[in-house]
Amino acid sequence: MTGHRAGGRLAVTLCRDFGEFGALAAEWDALHRRCATATPFQSHAWLHSWWISYGQEGRLRVLLVRRAGRLIGAAPLMLVHRPMPLLVPMGGAISDFFDILLDEEEAGWAVGALGRGLDRAARHTVVDLREVRPDASAQLLFGRWTGARSRLTDSTCMELPAVPLGDRVARLTGSRGQRLRSKLRKVEALGVEAHRVPVQEVPAAVGTLLRLHERQWEGRSVNPEHLRARFSDHLIRSVGRMVGDGTAALTEFRLGGAVVASNLSLESGRLAGGYLYGADPALRERKVDVSTMLLREVAQQAADGGREVLSLLRGAEAYKNHWRPSPVVSQRLLLARPGLEPLLRLRESQVAVRERAAETVKARFPEARSWHERLTALPVIGR
Repeated sequence: MTGHRAGGRLAVTLCRDFGEFGALAAEWDALHRRCATATPFQSHAWLHSWWISYGQEGRLRVLLVRRAGRLIGAAPLMLVHRPMPLLVPMGGAISDFFDILLDEEEAGWAVGALGRGLDRAARHTVVDLREVRPDASAQLLFGRWTGARSRLTDSTCMELPAVPLGDRVARLTGSRGQRLRSKLRKVEALGVEAHRVPVQEVPAAVGTLLRLHERQWEGRSVNPEHLRARFSDHLIRSVGRMVGDGTAALTEFRLGGAVVASNLSLESGRLAGGYLYGADPALRERKVDVSTMLLREVAQQAADGGREVLSLLRGAEAYKNHWRPSPVVSQRLLLARPGLEPLLRLRESQVAVRERAAETVKARFPEARSWHERLTALPVIGR
């Protein structure tokens, strides 16, 4: 499929071979940097590693748009067959956001070409794009879609401006501001030191992070995926590359030489966010507010990196409200060819039934609220 414009020829291709996708690393990374809406979950390091851990042969569907040989657009998708044939985002349930990649200077041409390519790739399927931010490039694709479409709500994310936490606390008045300033003073008085993990130490540091994560959830409902070897392997591979190119930071918090907490933060474009942390339960016994300690470090990293948004990522847990964040609701975009509108409406119904069931589970098991959305975020390949 080809098109024309002044200055070069547009070509749209569908990558179905994982080896070919692996070879795209350099030009994919360059496009990722040229796309202001891109999140860390669309980086080549994250997606390539994710596929090694979770992908299945024959399911890869990555749309690529080039002009005069230069990659200017990409949509990282995959095919699933249950509960019906669907094209869904690569990255699965462990990725908090989905988006397509568009070269900002070529966005109009690239999104048009991606739409034409998607129309052909989704000849017999519904496209189900989850966790799409309101300002995502995928919203442009949705706006231009000429077939059947539907926009649904998805997870709620909490966001703050990417400024140092001390600056934010200084502007808070009353008892709330006093409490938060007291929490910061306790962290400082304890003498916990933050150390950024270098690339060569990432494998061991990921192991420490996951052990601490398991300990902090001991006796409570933990996301079982975080305890599996495939998740650990994915983090070691992806975070190693991302620390190297500055799109991830793995920070260990040490007290008396011992690692008492560890935090993984990801960043790209305008956004930074804390992805996963682990903390020794003994910190709570010492009256340390772990979330305050971690957020102070992530906020400073985001500010130093020139990011605009500090995302607390999926979930509206009560502890996040201490900082008066703004709720941002991600969206679920359903697309289909005109002749497949009945299938799209069926998918809408399936989503509604599943959401009602999930709400019932959350009502009966309140302790599951902190990780429920990540467990149910996307269809699992082979389910």
